[in-house]
Amino acid sequence: MNNKILTLLGFASKAGRLSYGMDACVAALKQKKSHIILTADNLSSKSLKEISYNANLFNIKVIILGWNIETLSHAIGHKCGIISVNEKGFADAVLHELHLKEEIAHDD
Repeated sequence: MNNKILTLLGFASKAGRLSYGMDACVAALKQKKSHIILTADNLSSKSLKEISYNANLFNIKVIILGWNIETLSHAIGHKCGIISVNEKGFADAVLHELHLKEEIAHDD
C-alpha cells in the first residue's frame, strides 16, 4: 500500500469529504453520498460483515486497506476503522492509486 492513499485521505478529511465510523458510513450510503467504503485490515469480522451488507445494498465497493486502525486514524485525524469517501474525485483517485481503474457507479 502506498502513502499517496494516506495523503489523499488526509486531504479528503480536511475537505470534509469523508464519513467516519459505522453509523456515519451507513448514513452516507443511505443518503447516496458514498462512492467507496474503505476499512482497516484489523476491523472486526462483525463490523466488516455489517458494512459489507449495507454497501452491497447500494452497490458500493468495500475495500480493505493494508493498514491497521491506528495508521488509518492517524492519516485522517479521527479514530475509526471504517471510512466512506463521499466525493467522486477523491474516490477515483484512491481507486487509481489502488490500481482499480473502474468508474464509480453514481455521480454527485
